[in-house]
Amino acid sequence: MQRGDIVLLDTNIIIEAVRIGCWQALRSSFRLQTVEKCREEARTGNQRRPGYVTIADADLREGLQVHNVTDRELAMLGLTCESSMTLDAGERHLWAHALHRTDRWFATCCDRAAIRVAVDLHWEDKLVSLEELLRICGARAEPKPQFRTVRLSEWRTEALLVRGLP
Repeated sequence: MQRGDIVLLDTNIIIEAVRIGCWQALRSSFRLQTVEKCREEARTGNQRRPGYVTIADADLREGLQVHNVTDRELAMLGLTCESSMTLDAGERHLWAHALHRTDRWFATCCDRAAIRVAVDLHWEDKLVSLEELLRICGARAEPKPQFRTVRLSEWRTEALLVRGLP
C-alpha cells in the first residue's frame, strides 16, 4: 500500500478521521472512496450523545468519491457471502460495492464482523488499519484502539482461523 492508492472507507473510519483531525491528510494522500449509505450514516446520529462528532457536508464532498449501491449489488453480496447479512447497513453497502470492483483497492474498517466478511470473501490482504494509513501519510494522530493495526491483525487472524485454509 502506498500514497495515491484507492481506499474504501466505512462510516466509523470517516468519523474517527475527523475526530482526531487527520481527515485532510488522508484526503490529500489517498484516493478515498465510500458509498452513499456510509456518507448518510456519517451525517446522522444522536447529536446529544457525548462524544458525537459533527461531520461537515464539505468534508464528504471534497476529496471523497461516493458510490451508489443498487439492490442487485446488495443481493449479489448476500448470495456470495451469507455472513454479510450480519453487517450494519453501511458496511454491507460498502462490501457490496467492493464485490464488483476489478481495480486495485484497499479498505479500512474497524468492526470485527466487517473484517470477518472481508476474510470470507478472501480480501484479507486488502484490509488496512486507519493507523497504517496515518503512518503512510505522515499524520501524527492517535486513533482509538479499534482503529489500530494490532486490533485489525487480531481480528483478521481470528477470521482466518474460522474460515480455514482454502
